[in-house]
Parts: sequence; structure tokens; C-alpha cells
Amino acid sequence: MKFTKKFSIIVCSLTTVFLHGAVITNTYKSAAQAEGKELIFNGGFEIDPLVDPNNPNVTNPNVTGWIKSGNPIDTSVIKISNFPKTGNQGLSLGGFSSISYISQTIRTIPGKNYQVTYYLASIEEAPDLNNKFQVFIGGKEVDVKNNTPYQPYRKYTLDFKAKGTSTEIKFGSIAKYGFLYLDDVSVKATP
Repeated sequence: MKFTKKFSIIVCSLTTVFLHGAVITNTYKSAAQAEGKELIFNGGFEIDPLVDPNNPNVTNPNVTGWIKSGNPIDTSVIKISNFPKTGNQGLSLGGFSSISYISQTIRTIPGKNYQVTYYLASIEEAPDLNNKFQVFIGGKEVDVKNNTPYQPYRKYTLDFKAKGTSTEIKFGSIAKYGFLYLDDVSVKATP
């Protein structure tokens, strides 16, 4: 009886030490947000399959991990497309009457530096050129592109310092005569 009681206390104590150490270690890694760790979920828009890969006109309106906002007519054209920068899919951005948005809120550390990268393509051409693309970080417009003519995917990079424990990354778009395409959205902590 005494041996069983002592053995139980030893096992319980060792289990508590291991669990306590694991929790501390895991918390440390999450709070540290080491440079190079991807903070955007589904930035390549690969999670949701195309409705019909053989018909580019039947695209998927689901964009897992992202929130759409704006006029429902315009947000309905924010869809997964088969026109990617990398992988099999990208995001088609249309919107004909007003700007529509897609956003994601990430965990950040106040005062820490971060870098947003994304790739943008346009299929509009003059004289039918009427588009706008906006980038917001933490509710503040940090970049705007007006009337981007036809271009293949081009990389854009923005740096910011976090002001809170979470930061919203938001893209606004309208393309009255064609489409803009977004792919490979990334946010990583920087030194």
C-alpha cells in the first residue's frame, strides 16, 4: 500500500512537471512569433476547390479564412479562380457598382515589425480601363492603385509596425470592365 501511494505521487509529480514545461514552451513559441512564420491563413487561395475546373465561368464563391464585405452584388464576384500566380488557384476580384472587400485579422505583437506581400494581376485594357485596388492595414489605407492596365502578376510589398495584439489585413477592389486577380498573400514578422 505504501509503495503504491509513493509511486502514484512520483508519477503524478513527473506528469505535472512535463505538462507544465510543455505549456510554457508552447506559450513561448506562440508569443515570440519568430521571423519567417506565415501569419495569413489561405493566402494562396488553394483550400476551396473550383466548382468545375474545366469551366472557368463556374468559380467557387467560398474563400476559407477570409471575410467578404461590401455590396452583395459586388462581393459575389470575389471568387476562387483558375488564374493563379502559383499553385492551382488565385482569387478573382470584380465588383461593378462599388468597392468590395476581403479581409483577415491576424495576431500581432504591439511594436513588432511585419511585412505584407501579395501579387496582383489585371486584365483590363484601355480604353476600357476603370479599376481600383486598395490595401488597408489595421484600418488605415496604406496603398491604392487606380486604373491598373493589363499586367501579369506583379509582386507588391508593404511594411508596418503592429499597434495592437491583432491587425486586420484588408483588400478593396472594383473593376468595371474586367477583373483584378490576387494571389500569394503573405504576412510575416521581420527583424
